[in-house]
Amino acid sequence: MKKPIFTGACTALVTPFLKEKINTPMLRQLIRRQLNAGIDALVICGTTGESAALSDAEKLELFRVSRDTIPENVAFMAGTGSNDTAHAVALSQAAEDCGADALLVVSPYYNKGTEDGLYRHYASIADSVHIPLILYNVPGRTGLDMPVSLYRKLSELPNVLGVKEAGTDIRKIAKIRQVCPPDFFVWCGNDDLAVPAMALGALGVISVVSNVEPELTRAMVRAALDGDFDTAVDLQLRLYPLIEALFLEVNPAPVKAAMEFIGYDCGDCRLPVGNVSEATRARLQALL
Repeated sequence: MKKPIFTGACTALVTPFLKEKINTPMLRQLIRRQLNAGIDALVICGTTGESAALSDAEKLELFRVSRDTIPENVAFMAGTGSNDTAHAVALSQAAEDCGADALLVVSPYYNKGTEDGLYRHYASIADSVHIPLILYNVPGRTGLDMPVSLYRKLSELPNVLGVKEAGTDIRKIAKIRQVCPPDFFVWCGNDDLAVPAMALGALGVISVVSNVEPELTRAMVRAALDGDFDTAVDLQLRLYPLIEALFLEVNPAPVKAAMEFIGYDCGDCRLPVGNVSEATRARLQALL
């Protein structure tokens, strides 16, 4: 039986910039804040980390600094997805060399791929490394909703642990649980669906809102995993206005604005993602 790389709350960390370069001191500060809040895992160079706007050299810098800062008891997952299989393989191998505990690999965007092509894409990556791999399905970003039948096939690969499911149809989590083996794990990729997803068997959430509210997010997830859904629902509802505001515009522009309001200036988003509108800034400021 495979074992999950983490159970609980995982933060998809923002990437802080200063004058267009990675702000390493701020990165360490953000990581330590998450650790002090008791967060269970961290994703570096995910969507919220602006992976699509980072060079490979910058990603490796982020991986090395993160490995140096994140202790062994907290899972460190590296985002290494690409729509170019050879590129994803090379970056995944480099992330493993940097000490990543696992990989989070988004489905190929733009060129999408057939089911057979997607299987071979993920199999190529999985076969090239010795660390676990988590699939990442986010149709709103990639234009592709990976089918459950593909998950079933990929679940047979020894180091494919499961999926970060960031589609909007909660029924898909139930279908995954029905079709895939019990050691193919599901993590929710949508903050607003975290508690319903855990009620259906998800092992936690890979979160954006936990950048801003790590303690509340962790408390919500722990309550749900412990079966205390009254508390979990209450915390989900308390977080919901902030979650909603963080997705008024393209992620991670709102969460970077929110981080500034709570005292962590992480710089602007890289183009083509711009800064948030004044209306969104006002709403975030009012909430925070």
